[in-house]
Order: sequence, then structure tokens, then C-alpha cells
Amino acid sequence: MAVGPSIDELHFATEPSVDEVPGPNSRKLLERQREIDSNAVAYPRRVLIALEEARGATVRDADGNTFLDFFAGIGVLNVGHSNPYVLEGTQEQLESIAHTIDFPTEARVDLIEKLRTIAPGGLAGSSNVVFGGPSGSDAIEGSIKLAKHNTGRHGILGFEGAYHGTTAGALSLTAGKKYKKGYGPLLADAVHVPYPTRDAGAGGRDACERCLDAVKRKFEAPYGGHETPAGIWVEPIQGEGGVVVPPEGFLQGLRDIADDNDAMLIVDEIQTGLGRTGEWFATDHFDVTPDAITMAKALGGTGLPIGAMLYHEDFDTWGPGGHVGTFRGNAPAMVGGLRAIEYIESHDLLSHATALEQYLRDRLDEVAETTSELVDVRGKGLFVGAEFVDADGAPGADVVETIQTRCYENGLLVWNAGRHGNVLRLIPPLVLTREQAEVGMDILCNAIRASTTEGRN
Repeated sequence: MAVGPSIDELHFATEPSVDEVPGPNSRKLLERQREIDSNAVAYPRRVLIALEEARGATVRDADGNTFLDFFAGIGVLNVGHSNPYVLEGTQEQLESIAHTIDFPTEARVDLIEKLRTIAPGGLAGSSNVVFGGPSGSDAIEGSIKLAKHNTGRHGILGFEGAYHGTTAGALSLTAGKKYKKGYGPLLADAVHVPYPTRDAGAGGRDACERCLDAVKRKFEAPYGGHETPAGIWVEPIQGEGGVVVPPEGFLQGLRDIADDNDAMLIVDEIQTGLGRTGEWFATDHFDVTPDAITMAKALGGTGLPIGAMLYHEDFDTWGPGGHVGTFRGNAPAMVGGLRAIEYIESHDLLSHATALEQYLRDRLDEVAETTSELVDVRGKGLFVGAEFVDADGAPGADVVETIQTRCYENGLLVWNAGRHGNVLRLIPPLVLTREQAEVGMDILCNAIRASTTEGRN
């Protein structure tokens, strides 16, 4: 028997309902925020909205406008906003005990056991979990400590286009210069090598071999320029980098290099994990077992903050207090994570995500046939990217911004990605219905046509 309501019952509506955007209440809240909030605030600069409530794959602003959400808090809300089955468990836990540090609770032990069950490859049943701080950046920090502790080396290797967070260690692995400007020096001997992107011929054997050779040289070349890394940190599908899916053989090649050099392979599943790509973890698409995976975002079930790392038990060499964090005992978030996994299982949302992926990509491919600015459609599950260039063939960040604005004005929330900001990133909740997908793609495809050469001719 399925747990919780069906996905059809979770939302405010199937279609968006938008009057004036931004409405007067949103404008007031946006102005109040501008006066007192940090200059670091980013999202309301692009999408002028003040949020009031949300259900499933729909959000409602302060003026009562209802939007379809193809953003999901950057992949946080895999089972949708305010999922009743998840909320019921988190509220019960909150009324019982909320903060437990690392004392055992049923919530903690049950979630760890469940994660061990769904872990990718050889990690299933042979892994341990450590909680630290509440964010993905904190999970990455823990993974850096784990690799250093187990190898005795301090060098770290990441990839061009990578995003792993913005705390000091995570920022060292993040590739974007805009995030690092003014904050150096960061960790010593942090190096970045090419990730096989479309421009490098992603999908082609030659591109894969070139990228793997660059990794291998950092480990084995006597004049590689840096200490041999303690580990390799990789997103199985790059998110911020533009929803880049590597070619077959890339992750296995990294696994082989790590094994040959007594290094750890750490896979960042913070955005791609817990069903996002149609598998529990994106690593499952490539049949590779990492030494550790980092998690956060959807792990809290309903937006509650929690970060964790799951790693092979052979690397559990820490002593008591070897990795800590005050909020490593967020019991409501642990219940939320467990219940979200149960809801995904019960409603077969992995298969659902795979089916909707095909629909989203088919609609975008159809537009691409008549819109020369849409040059690539890629992704796995409900993690889809559409890359644009401008009329001159340069990265089309302005095109994406125009499309995004048209979508917002018509009741669809989407976001961008890519090294040049020229990729639309579609990451709706896994509970998005087929009907909502059709409505949302109608809005998106119309926005693309109106914003590109096709619409201007």
C-alpha cells in the first residue's frame, strides 16, 4: 500500500495562475529585503518573487500568484514542497526531540540503515555514514578530512566546471573563479583538470581519454607540479557547470586511477542524489562504486538542512570526535530524509523521473529543430539542461535570461547554469505530474521560440 497521498493530490493546481508579477505585496517584501538583507542575496535579482506558501510542484507568492516550480530549491525538494507524508513525520519528531548531537535515536539509525541499503554499487551494506554540518559544503569538508586522514596526503583534485560549495575546503574544489575572487589563498595543492564537456566532445572516446590522461598525469607524472592528490572529487553529472553528463568510461577511468594510486574517489551527489536522475544516485548510471559520496539538499526530505557522507567501512578509521558538527543530530531532518525515500519507493518515482525525462527532452529536441540557438539537450531523470548560443554562436546567457523572464511572467520558475550562464537547468520535484510537465513545457517552449531567432523572424 502506498504511503501518503498520490502525486496528483500534492499541488495547488495543475496549471499556473498569474495576474501581475511582481504584485504589490511581492514588491513591498522585495524592497524591504533590499534595504536590510545582505548584498549576497542572488535569486530575487533575477526572478522578482516573494514566496508565501508551496505545495508539491507549485509555489504561491505573496500576491496569490501560483507558479509551476521547475527549480525545487536547487534540487532540494525531490518529493515536493510540504509533502504531507514527510511533514507528518518531521512534526511528530519535532514535538518529541529535535536536537540530539550524535546520541542514537530511531530517526538517526533508521536513516543510516536505509542509506546503506540504497547506496550505489559495492557501498550497499558495506558503508558507514557520518553527519557533520547542515550543508553540502560541510559534507565536502568532511570528505576532504576523510581522504587526508586515510592517505596521509593533502593534495586534492577536482574538475573544471565543478561546484562543491563555498566553505574554504569546498571552495578550493569549486572551479568558478567568481566564487573565489578575494578569498585566497585557499587549500594548498588543489588542482583542477578538464571535465569532458560538449565543447571537448563529450560522448567521444577521444575527449574522455584526454581528460583521464590529465587526471593521471597529476598523480603519476614526476613533474606534475603538485603533491600527489589524496583523492579525486567529481560530480557524476555536473550541475552548476551546465548539467554535463560525462561519457561512458569516464567515472570508471577515475576509479582505476584512484585504485592505481592509493587515492580515494569521492563522488559529489549533493544535487544528483536521492532519485534526482532516475536512480537513487547518479553514480548508479555508470556502474561504478566510489569510496565515498557526499549528500545534502534532498536528504532533509522537506527542505530541512542536513549534510552527510556515506563511505566504505574500510575507511572508517576516525576515532571519537574525528569529525563533528553541532547540528549533526537534526532528528526532524533525519525523519524527513527517511520518509522522503519511503515516498519515492512507494510511488515508484525513479521510473516516473525517467519517463518524464524523455518527455522533457523530446519537447526540447522538437524546438531545437527550428531554433538554431538551442544547441544541446542533455541530462538524466529530472535533471535536464538545455544549452543556448546567441545568433553569432557565442554562449547565449542573455538568451537564457530572456527565456527565464518570459517563463516567470507566465507562471513557470526555471533557473540557469553553465560556465557562461547559457544553460537552462530543469530540476522540478520528482512528484511533478505528466499533466504539469505538459503545461510547463508549453510555457517553456513558447518562451524559447519568442526569445530566439525563430520568434523574431
